[in-house]
Amino acid sequence: MSKFLFSSESVTEGHPDKVCDQISDAVLDAILAEDPAGHVACECICTTGLVLIMGEISTSCYVDIPKIARGVIADIGYVGAASGFDSETCSVITTIDEQSDDIALGVNSSLEQKVGGADLALENGAGDQGIMFGYACDETPELMPLPISLSHKMAKRLAEVRKLGMFDYLLPDGKTQATVEYAADGTPLRVDTVVLSTHHRDYASLEQIRADMIEAVILPSIPSELNKGDIRFYVNPTGRFVKGGPAADSGLTGRKIIVDTYGGSAPHGGGCFSGKDPTKVDRSATYAARWVAKNIVAAGLAKRCQIQLAYAIGVANPVSINVVTFGTGAVPDAELSRVVNEVFDLRPTSIINKLNLKRPIYRKLAAYGHMGREDLAAPWEEVNMVEAIKSAL
Repeated sequence: MSKFLFSSESVTEGHPDKVCDQISDAVLDAILAEDPAGHVACECICTTGLVLIMGEISTSCYVDIPKIARGVIADIGYVGAASGFDSETCSVITTIDEQSDDIALGVNSSLEQKVGGADLALENGAGDQGIMFGYACDETPELMPLPISLSHKMAKRLAEVRKLGMFDYLLPDGKTQATVEYAADGTPLRVDTVVLSTHHRDYASLEQIRADMIEAVILPSIPSELNKGDIRFYVNPTGRFVKGGPAADSGLTGRKIIVDTYGGSAPHGGGCFSGKDPTKVDRSATYAARWVAKNIVAAGLAKRCQIQLAYAIGVANPVSINVVTFGTGAVPDAELSRVVNEVFDLRPTSIINKLNLKRPIYRKLAAYGHMGREDLAAPWEEVNMVEAIKSAL
Protein backbone atom coordinates (compact mmCIF):
# COMPACT_ATOMS: atom_id res chain seq x y z
CA MET A 1 0.00 0.00 0.00
CA SER A 2 1.30 3.47 -0.93
CA LYS A 3 0.71 6.80 0.74
CA PHE A 4 -2.93 7.74 1.17
CA LEU A 5 -5.16 10.69 2.10
CA PHE A 6 -7.90 10.78 4.74
CA SER A 7 -10.29 13.63 5.52
CA SER A 8 -12.57 14.54 8.41
CA GLU A 9 -14.86 17.50 9.03
CA SER A 10 -16.19 19.53 11.94
CA VAL A 11 -18.78 22.29 12.31
CA THR A 12 -19.08 25.27 14.62
CA GLU A 13 -21.62 25.65 17.41
CA GLY A 14 -23.65 27.91 15.11
CA HIS A 15 -24.29 25.19 12.55
CA PRO A 16 -28.06 24.46 12.55
CA ASP A 17 -27.61 20.80 13.53
CA LYS A 18 -25.34 21.82 16.40
CA VAL A 19 -27.83 24.46 17.55
CA CYS A 20 -30.29 21.60 17.96
CA ASP A 21 -27.79 19.31 19.69
CA GLN A 22 -26.95 22.04 22.19
CA ILE A 23 -30.59 22.80 22.96
CA SER A 24 -31.33 19.10 23.48
CA ASP A 25 -28.37 18.69 25.82
CA ALA A 26 -29.11 21.94 27.66
CA VAL A 27 -32.60 20.59 28.46
CA LEU A 28 -31.01 17.34 29.65
CA ASP A 29 -28.52 19.23 31.83
CA ALA A 30 -31.25 21.34 33.41
CA ILE A 31 -33.20 18.21 34.36
CA LEU A 32 -30.17 16.28 35.66
CA ALA A 33 -29.22 19.28 37.82
CA GLU A 34 -32.53 18.93 39.66
CA ASP A 35 -33.39 15.27 39.13
CA PRO A 36 -30.44 12.95 38.43
CA ALA A 37 -32.89 10.06 38.06
CA GLY A 38 -34.82 11.79 35.27
CA HIS A 39 -35.29 9.96 32.00
CA VAL A 40 -34.82 12.23 29.00
CA ALA A 41 -35.06 11.75 25.26
CA CYS A 42 -35.21 15.28 23.89
CA GLU A 43 -34.91 16.19 20.23
CA CYS A 44 -35.00 19.51 18.43
CA ILE A 45 -35.64 20.93 14.99
CA CYS A 46 -34.79 24.46 13.91
CA THR A 47 -35.51 26.37 10.72
CA THR A 48 -36.16 29.96 9.70
CA GLY A 49 -37.62 31.69 12.75
CA LEU A 50 -38.70 28.47 14.45
CA VAL A 51 -37.50 25.96 17.05
CA LEU A 52 -39.49 22.79 17.77
CA ILE A 53 -38.53 20.78 20.85
CA MET A 54 -40.05 17.33 21.25
CA GLY A 55 -39.49 14.05 22.99
CA GLU A 56 -40.23 11.85 25.97
CA ILE A 57 -39.28 13.10 29.43
CA SER A 58 -40.11 11.60 32.82
CA THR A 59 -38.92 13.74 35.73
CA SER A 60 -39.93 15.02 39.14
CA CYS A 61 -38.77 18.58 38.38
CA TYR A 62 -39.91 21.46 36.18
CA VAL A 63 -37.65 23.22 33.70
CA ASP A 64 -38.55 26.13 31.44
CA ILE A 65 -37.70 24.59 28.08
CA PRO A 66 -38.40 27.65 25.88
CA LYS A 67 -36.24 29.81 28.18
CA ILE A 68 -33.44 27.24 27.99
CA ALA A 69 -33.64 27.16 24.19
CA ARG A 70 -33.50 30.93 23.86
CA GLY A 71 -30.54 31.07 26.23
CA VAL A 72 -28.60 28.55 24.13
CA ILE A 73 -29.36 30.39 20.90
CA ALA A 74 -28.21 33.68 22.42
CA ASP A 75 -25.03 32.14 23.84
CA ILE A 76 -24.13 30.81 20.40
CA GLY A 77 -24.42 34.31 18.98
CA TYR A 78 -27.76 34.43 17.20
CA VAL A 79 -28.85 37.77 18.66
CA GLY A 80 -30.68 40.40 16.65
CA ALA A 81 -32.11 40.31 13.17
CA ALA A 82 -28.72 40.91 11.55
CA SER A 83 -27.58 37.42 12.62
CA GLY A 84 -30.41 35.88 10.60
CA PHE A 85 -31.91 34.00 13.57
CA ASP A 86 -32.85 35.98 16.66
CA SER A 87 -33.01 34.30 20.06
CA GLU A 88 -35.66 36.75 21.25
CA THR A 89 -38.06 36.72 18.31
CA CYS A 90 -37.89 33.13 16.99
CA SER A 91 -40.87 30.94 17.82
CA VAL A 92 -40.26 28.12 20.28
CA ILE A 93 -42.77 25.25 20.29
CA THR A 94 -42.63 22.29 22.67
CA THR A 95 -44.36 18.93 22.49
CA ILE A 96 -43.24 16.64 25.30
CA ASP A 97 -44.67 13.32 26.51
CA GLU A 98 -43.56 10.92 29.25
CA GLN A 99 -41.32 7.94 28.62
CA SER A 100 -43.22 4.86 27.49
CA ASP A 101 -44.18 2.56 30.37
CA ASP A 102 -43.13 -0.39 28.21
CA ILE A 103 -39.60 0.99 27.87
CA ALA A 104 -39.46 1.87 31.57
CA LEU A 105 -40.14 -1.79 32.44
CA GLY A 106 -36.72 -2.75 31.11
CA VAL A 107 -34.78 0.38 31.98
CA ASN A 108 -35.79 0.59 35.66
CA SER A 109 -35.22 -3.08 36.37
CA SER A 110 -33.05 -5.31 34.19
CA LEU A 111 -34.00 -8.78 33.02
CA GLU A 112 -31.21 -10.24 35.19
CA GLN A 113 -32.58 -8.50 38.29
CA LYS A 114 -36.08 -9.75 37.61
CA VAL A 115 -34.90 -13.36 37.56
CA GLY A 116 -33.18 -13.08 40.91
CA GLY A 117 -30.03 -11.00 40.57
CA ALA A 118 -29.20 -9.14 43.77
CA ASP A 119 -26.23 -7.19 42.37
CA LEU A 120 -27.02 -3.47 42.38
CA ALA A 121 -25.09 -3.18 39.12
CA LEU A 122 -28.03 -5.01 37.55
CA GLU A 123 -30.44 -2.26 38.54
CA ASN A 124 -30.81 -0.77 35.05
CA GLY A 125 -31.31 -2.63 31.82
CA ALA A 126 -30.09 -1.09 28.59
CA GLY A 127 -32.46 1.63 27.40
CA ASP A 128 -32.53 0.15 23.91
CA GLN A 129 -30.98 -2.49 21.73
CA GLY A 130 -28.08 -1.38 19.60
CA ILE A 131 -24.40 -1.42 18.72
CA MET A 132 -21.83 1.09 19.96
CA PHE A 133 -18.22 1.70 18.93
CA GLY A 134 -15.22 3.16 20.69
CA TYR A 135 -11.86 3.95 19.10
CA ALA A 136 -8.43 5.28 19.98
CA CYS A 137 -5.12 5.64 18.15
CA ASP A 138 -1.71 7.13 18.84
CA GLU A 139 -1.83 9.92 16.20
CA THR A 140 -2.42 12.75 18.70
CA PRO A 141 -1.72 13.37 22.41
CA GLU A 142 -5.41 12.84 23.19
CA LEU A 143 -5.27 9.54 21.25
CA MET A 144 -7.69 10.66 18.54
CA PRO A 145 -7.39 10.44 14.74
CA LEU A 146 -5.47 13.45 13.45
CA PRO A 147 -7.96 14.67 10.77
CA ILE A 148 -10.89 15.04 13.17
CA SER A 149 -8.63 16.53 15.84
CA LEU A 150 -7.43 19.23 13.43
CA SER A 151 -10.94 19.90 12.14
CA HIS A 152 -12.26 20.43 15.68
CA LYS A 153 -9.36 22.71 16.56
CA MET A 154 -10.07 24.90 13.54
CA ALA A 155 -13.81 24.99 14.25
CA LYS A 156 -13.21 25.96 17.88
CA ARG A 157 -10.70 28.60 16.84
CA LEU A 158 -13.18 30.02 14.31
CA ALA A 159 -15.76 30.43 17.07
CA GLU A 160 -13.14 31.86 19.41
CA VAL A 161 -11.98 34.64 17.06
CA ARG A 162 -15.64 35.53 16.39
CA LYS A 163 -16.47 35.79 20.09
CA LEU A 164 -13.30 37.77 20.78
CA GLY A 165 -14.42 40.29 18.17
CA MET A 166 -11.24 39.94 16.12
CA PHE A 167 -13.23 40.10 12.88
CA ASP A 168 -16.54 41.93 13.14
CA TYR A 169 -17.89 40.39 9.95
CA LEU A 170 -18.03 36.83 11.33
CA LEU A 171 -21.37 35.15 12.11
CA PRO A 172 -21.97 31.88 14.02
CA ASP A 173 -22.33 29.24 11.29
CA GLY A 174 -19.25 27.52 9.92
CA LYS A 175 -17.58 24.29 8.81
CA THR A 176 -14.01 23.00 8.67
CA GLN A 177 -12.32 20.03 7.03
CA ALA A 178 -8.78 18.65 7.17
CA THR A 179 -7.14 16.20 4.77
CA VAL A 180 -4.02 14.44 6.05
CA GLU A 181 -1.50 12.50 4.01
CA TYR A 182 -0.37 9.24 5.62
CA ALA A 183 2.56 6.96 4.97
CA ALA A 184 1.78 3.39 3.97
CA ASP A 185 2.16 2.28 7.59
CA GLY A 186 -0.45 4.80 8.77
CA THR A 187 1.97 7.44 10.08
CA PRO A 188 0.70 11.01 9.49
CA LEU A 189 3.09 12.89 7.19
CA ARG A 190 1.58 16.27 6.38
CA VAL A 191 -1.62 18.26 6.04
CA ASP A 192 -2.61 18.22 2.39
CA THR A 193 -5.81 20.28 2.18
CA VAL A 194 -7.92 22.48 4.47
CA VAL A 195 -11.48 23.59 3.75
CA LEU A 196 -13.07 26.34 5.85
CA SER A 197 -16.44 27.94 5.25
CA THR A 198 -17.60 30.74 7.51
CA HIS A 199 -20.87 32.61 7.77
CA HIS A 200 -20.20 36.35 7.36
CA ARG A 201 -21.77 39.77 7.01
CA ASP A 202 -22.35 41.11 3.52
CA TYR A 203 -19.67 43.80 3.53
CA ALA A 204 -16.68 41.48 3.94
CA SER A 205 -14.80 40.58 0.76
CA LEU A 206 -13.70 37.06 -0.05
CA GLU A 207 -10.09 38.23 -0.23
CA GLN A 208 -10.25 39.66 3.29
CA ILE A 209 -11.99 36.60 4.72
CA ARG A 210 -9.52 34.24 3.06
CA ALA A 211 -6.45 36.07 4.34
CA ASP A 212 -7.87 36.44 7.88
CA MET A 213 -8.98 32.83 8.20
CA ILE A 214 -5.68 31.38 6.97
CA GLU A 215 -3.65 33.61 9.27
CA ALA A 216 -5.81 33.59 12.42
CA VAL A 217 -7.67 30.28 12.33
CA ILE A 218 -6.07 27.67 10.08
CA LEU A 219 -2.32 28.07 10.54
CA PRO A 220 -2.44 28.35 14.37
CA SER A 221 -4.37 25.06 14.45
CA ILE A 222 -1.84 23.02 12.44
CA PRO A 223 1.34 21.69 14.10
CA SER A 224 4.40 23.09 12.36
CA GLU A 225 5.80 19.63 11.62
CA LEU A 226 2.70 18.83 9.56
CA ASN A 227 2.86 22.04 7.52
CA LYS A 228 5.27 21.43 4.66
CA GLY A 229 4.40 24.72 3.00
CA ASP A 230 2.24 23.19 0.29
CA ILE A 231 -1.20 23.04 1.95
CA ARG A 232 -4.12 23.76 -0.35
CA PHE A 233 -6.54 26.22 1.26
CA TYR A 234 -10.21 26.46 0.27
CA VAL A 235 -11.85 29.29 2.22
CA ASN A 236 -15.51 29.95 1.42
CA PRO A 237 -15.03 28.21 -1.93
CA THR A 238 -18.48 29.21 -3.23
CA GLY A 239 -17.39 32.84 -2.83
CA ARG A 240 -20.22 33.91 -0.50
CA PHE A 241 -21.77 32.70 2.79
CA VAL A 242 -23.95 35.62 3.92
CA LYS A 243 -27.11 33.64 4.58
CA GLY A 244 -26.34 30.97 7.18
CA GLY A 245 -27.56 29.24 10.30
CA PRO A 246 -31.18 28.07 10.63
CA ALA A 247 -32.28 30.78 8.17
CA ALA A 248 -30.36 28.99 5.42
CA ASP A 249 -30.65 25.35 6.40
CA SER A 250 -32.83 23.41 8.82
CA GLY A 251 -31.19 21.73 11.79
CA LEU A 252 -31.92 18.47 13.59
CA THR A 253 -30.61 16.83 16.75
CA GLY A 254 -28.30 13.90 16.06
CA ARG A 255 -27.45 14.62 12.44
CA LYS A 256 -23.71 15.16 12.97
CA ILE A 257 -22.81 11.81 14.55
CA ILE A 258 -19.54 11.38 12.65
CA VAL A 259 -18.46 14.87 13.72
CA ASP A 260 -19.36 13.83 17.28
CA THR A 261 -17.09 10.77 17.24
CA TYR A 262 -14.06 9.95 15.08
CA GLY A 263 -14.55 11.75 11.79
CA GLY A 264 -15.11 8.54 9.87
CA SER A 265 -11.92 6.83 11.08
CA ALA A 266 -14.06 4.30 12.95
CA PRO A 267 -17.62 2.99 12.56
CA HIS A 268 -20.54 4.61 14.33
CA GLY A 269 -23.30 2.67 16.04
CA GLY A 270 -27.01 3.08 15.60
CA GLY A 271 -27.75 6.26 17.52
CA CYS A 272 -26.74 9.80 18.42
CA PHE A 273 -25.90 11.18 21.87
CA SER A 274 -27.50 14.57 22.39
CA GLY A 275 -30.67 14.88 24.41
CA LYS A 276 -30.40 11.37 25.87
CA ASP A 277 -29.89 10.61 29.55
CA PRO A 278 -27.18 8.02 30.32
CA THR A 279 -29.57 5.08 30.71
CA LYS A 280 -29.60 5.22 26.91
CA VAL A 281 -26.64 3.06 25.92
CA ASP A 282 -26.37 4.97 22.64
CA ARG A 283 -24.70 7.55 24.83
CA SER A 284 -23.25 5.87 27.91
CA ALA A 285 -21.94 2.69 26.26
CA THR A 286 -20.32 4.67 23.44
CA TYR A 287 -18.50 6.73 26.04
CA ALA A 288 -17.50 3.52 27.83
CA ALA A 289 -16.22 1.98 24.59
CA ARG A 290 -14.02 5.04 24.00
CA TRP A 291 -12.74 4.72 27.60
CA VAL A 292 -11.81 1.08 27.05
CA ALA A 293 -10.12 1.71 23.69
CA LYS A 294 -8.17 4.71 24.98
CA ASN A 295 -6.85 2.83 27.99
CA ILE A 296 -5.68 -0.05 25.79
CA VAL A 297 -3.74 2.33 23.52
CA ALA A 298 -2.44 4.31 26.51
CA ALA A 299 -1.16 1.03 27.97
CA GLY A 300 0.98 0.56 24.86
CA LEU A 301 -0.90 -2.58 23.86
CA ALA A 302 -1.98 -1.29 20.44
CA LYS A 303 -1.43 1.66 18.12
CA ARG A 304 -5.08 1.51 17.07
CA CYS A 305 -7.94 -0.08 18.97
CA GLN A 306 -11.64 -0.40 18.16
CA ILE A 307 -14.25 -1.69 20.61
CA GLN A 308 -17.73 -2.81 19.62
CA LEU A 309 -20.41 -3.33 22.26
CA ALA A 310 -23.93 -4.61 21.68
CA TYR A 311 -26.96 -4.57 23.99
CA ALA A 312 -30.53 -5.85 24.19
CA ILE A 313 -33.23 -3.58 25.59
CA GLY A 314 -33.92 -4.31 29.24
CA VAL A 315 -30.83 -6.53 29.61
CA ALA A 316 -27.91 -5.28 31.69
CA ASN A 317 -25.01 -7.34 30.35
CA PRO A 318 -23.79 -6.60 26.83
CA VAL A 319 -24.66 -9.38 24.41
CA SER A 320 -21.24 -9.05 22.73
CA ILE A 321 -17.86 -7.35 23.17
CA ASN A 322 -15.43 -7.22 20.25
CA VAL A 323 -11.87 -5.88 20.29
CA VAL A 324 -9.94 -5.18 17.06
CA THR A 325 -6.42 -3.72 16.87
CA PHE A 326 -5.90 -3.91 13.10
CA GLY A 327 -2.66 -5.84 13.40
CA THR A 328 -1.10 -3.26 15.73
CA GLY A 329 -1.68 -5.14 18.99
CA ALA A 330 1.15 -6.25 21.25
CA VAL A 331 -0.98 -9.26 22.20
CA PRO A 332 -3.69 -11.10 20.23
CA ASP A 333 -7.11 -9.46 19.99
CA ALA A 334 -8.69 -12.50 21.67
CA GLU A 335 -6.47 -11.93 24.70
CA LEU A 336 -7.47 -8.27 24.83
CA SER A 337 -11.13 -9.29 24.65
CA ARG A 338 -10.61 -11.50 27.68
CA VAL A 339 -8.95 -8.66 29.56
CA VAL A 340 -11.75 -6.20 28.71
CA ASN A 341 -14.33 -8.68 30.03
CA GLU A 342 -12.30 -9.09 33.21
CA VAL A 343 -11.38 -5.47 33.93
CA PHE A 344 -14.37 -3.44 32.73
CA ASP A 345 -17.96 -3.79 33.98
CA LEU A 346 -19.96 -2.65 30.97
CA ARG A 347 -23.45 -2.95 32.40
CA PRO A 348 -25.35 0.36 32.16
CA THR A 349 -25.56 1.04 35.91
CA SER A 350 -21.85 0.33 36.33
CA ILE A 351 -20.94 2.59 33.42
CA ILE A 352 -23.11 5.39 34.82
CA ASN A 353 -21.56 5.07 38.28
CA LYS A 354 -17.96 4.60 37.17
CA LEU A 355 -18.05 7.56 34.77
CA ASN A 356 -20.36 9.64 36.98
CA LEU A 357 -22.75 10.33 34.13
CA LYS A 358 -25.86 11.57 35.97
CA ARG A 359 -24.50 15.10 36.03
CA PRO A 360 -25.18 18.21 33.92
CA ILE A 361 -22.06 17.88 31.77
CA TYR A 362 -23.53 17.43 28.32
CA ARG A 363 -24.25 20.78 26.69
CA LYS A 364 -20.54 21.67 26.47
CA LEU A 365 -19.95 18.36 24.69
CA ALA A 366 -22.61 19.04 22.08
CA ALA A 367 -20.21 20.97 19.82
CA TYR A 368 -16.64 20.11 18.75
CA GLY A 369 -16.90 16.39 19.46
CA HIS A 370 -17.68 14.12 22.39
CA MET A 371 -14.40 12.19 22.13
CA GLY A 372 -10.92 13.45 22.89
CA ARG A 373 -12.41 16.14 25.16
CA GLU A 374 -9.63 16.35 27.67
CA ASP A 375 -10.32 20.12 27.73
CA LEU A 376 -13.64 19.35 29.45
CA ALA A 377 -12.22 16.62 31.72
CA ALA A 378 -14.64 14.11 30.21
CA PRO A 379 -14.38 11.02 32.45
CA TRP A 380 -14.22 8.58 29.51
CA GLU A 381 -10.99 10.33 28.49
CA GLU A 382 -9.18 9.29 31.69
CA VAL A 383 -6.43 6.69 31.31
CA ASN A 384 -7.04 5.34 34.80
CA MET A 385 -7.33 1.65 33.90
CA VAL A 386 -3.88 1.15 32.37
CA GLU A 387 -2.39 -0.66 35.37
CA ALA A 388 -5.46 -2.86 35.80
CA ILE A 389 -5.23 -3.88 32.13
CA LYS A 390 -1.53 -4.68 32.42
CA SER A 391 -2.13 -6.67 35.60
CA ALA A 392 -4.86 -8.71 33.92
CA LEU A 393 -2.41 -9.67 31.18
